[in-house]
Parts: sequence; structure tokens; C-alpha cells
Amino acid sequence: MQCAHQPINVAIVDDQALIRSGLSMLITSRENLRVTGEAANGQDAVTSAHVLAADVVLMDVRMPVLDGIAATRGLLERNDALKIIVLTTFDLDEYALDAIDAGASGFLLKDAPPEQLLAAIESVYHGDAVIAPSTTKRLLEHLVKPKRATSSSNHDDELAALESLTAREREVLEAMADGLSNAEIADKLFVSATTVKTHVGRVLTKLGARDRVQAVVFAYRTGIV
Repeated sequence: MQCAHQPINVAIVDDQALIRSGLSMLITSRENLRVTGEAANGQDAVTSAHVLAADVVLMDVRMPVLDGIAATRGLLERNDALKIIVLTTFDLDEYALDAIDAGASGFLLKDAPPEQLLAAIESVYHGDAVIAPSTTKRLLEHLVKPKRATSSSNHDDELAALESLTAREREVLEAMADGLSNAEIADKLFVSATTVKTHVGRVLTKLGARDRVQAVVFAYRTGIV
């Protein structure tokens, strides 16, 4: 992670030049953010040194040559420190969840307010939640319903992982699923932020989740929220 005075490097991957231009203008409007790379498809992104060197990547899902899911996987194989935010629309939801499974750190709707997108970039850079609670609930509920019927083979494993959580860890997972940050969880549960961080780490380990977003997806898949 960079020093506090250095800007966050952001790369934009989208096949529409107008969207890339708009996102670039929005990002560079903030002094602590800068665009260091762009790509028009997943293949260009995976082979771009500028994209690989970024801190945060904004990734479109459906693109020619190589889609956002494969590009997410390819980028993380080359640089697992990358934070990738998938930008999606409702008609491409299933692709978004697949991208999360591939290792993306979160997702936002393409029509999200500008301030929400900018806040998401900073949040994911610092390893915190990237999705507003209202979007989390609406989008994940839409995503997970069709997945439940096709993931029955993993259902027993998921239940076993869920049962391995302590009562406090389950409370923390539910709070994460509500979109609360570590500080907000600490206030809600009347514990220190350090204690919450420890609980979050244990939850991720027990669930086999790469980050808190995958843990939230798990919570919705198992129906505990």
C-alpha cells in the first residue's frame, strides 16, 4: 500500500470509450486518485503493465476478446494484490457473481452515484466494504436466488462452515452482510475495532473467503440474511 500522501492508482477496463472517458474525468476530479491505465477489453487489460501496476481496477463484465470474469482471474494470477471492482447492470448479474468468485473485491451498478463509486475505490483500496447496504441487499438477493438451485452439491460444505462460526462470529458476518464497516460493527457490538478485525479474519478463514465481499455472498447463499 502506498504512503498516505501518494494518490491511489486506478485502471479502467471497459470496451466503450465514452464510459472510459467519463470514469477517467470523474476519478481525476479527486486529488487523491489518478488514472494510470486503460484497456478496451479483458485481453488488453491482462497484458497491460499499466493495469497490472494499478492499486484498484474498475472492470466491465461483458467485453469482446476476453470478458471481465476471465480478465479478473488473469490479473489476479499476475498480481494478487490488485483490488478489482466489477461494474455491472442488472441484466448481467450472473456474470458479476462469477467475477466475485474469480476474486474480484466487489461490484457496483453502472448507474451508481458518482460519490458512491469514488468512495468504493477508496474503501476497497483500504480493504473495507465496497458496496452500500441498499445495493448489497437488492443486488445480492437478485444474484443468489438462481444460484441456490445450482449449488446443492456444495450446500453441506457451506452449512458445515456456517456451523463452525461462534455466535459472535456469526453476528459479525451478519453485520458485514448489512454493509457495516469494522468501526460501525464495533459500535453495534460494543467492542473495539481491533476485536472486530480479529473476528472478521476468523470468519474469512472459516468460510474460506478471499475477502469480506465473498463472505457476504456466502451469507446470502446460505440464507442467514
